[in-house]
Amino acid sequence: MSRHLGENIGELIDDGLQDGIDIRRAQWATELPGLDTRGMAILGRARWITLAARPKIEAIFASYGLDTGEADVLFTLLRSGPPYRLRPTELYRSMMISSGGITNRIVKLVKAGLVRQVSSDGDGRSLPVELTEDGLARAREAFEADMAVETLMLESLSEDEQAQLAKLLRKLALSLGSSPALE
Repeated sequence: MSRHLGENIGELIDDGLQDGIDIRRAQWATELPGLDTRGMAILGRARWITLAARPKIEAIFASYGLDTGEADVLFTLLRSGPPYRLRPTELYRSMMISSGGITNRIVKLVKAGLVRQVSSDGDGRSLPVELTEDGLARAREAFEADMAVETLMLESLSEDEQAQLAKLLRKLALSLGSSPALE
């Protein structure tokens, strides 16, 4: 049996806390002794955390009349800085979605008056997209509300624990080649 699994699954729980992942790992340790389930301990929890957090975050976006994809476009334009303008291909690269997906999002946001496409020098095929005044205000408010909710979600961890977790997750993301683009 692999030592990292421990002779007893209880050895894995050194802080007295137990969750559904611990129970599943204990079941696997019984069914397939020696099987390394450390991936489940980390990636399974990451998946569960994402699934648990999404509804709360999506509710924030909905309160601002946005879905997740629309919020992503607004936030990407906001973080690009003044004049809060990017070409659709720059948005596409930054957001890692299909070009068709970005087009649909832009159309919805133009109709809502949150972004506009502006004339550019030269290439008329790829009109830059920029935040309107309403779009800028809504993007700022929605992002601030999102960050406030996410901060509350992390309250059970100390600031040091949050920093350590962020550092470890960054290391894992980079090792998997899954870190967001730097654009």
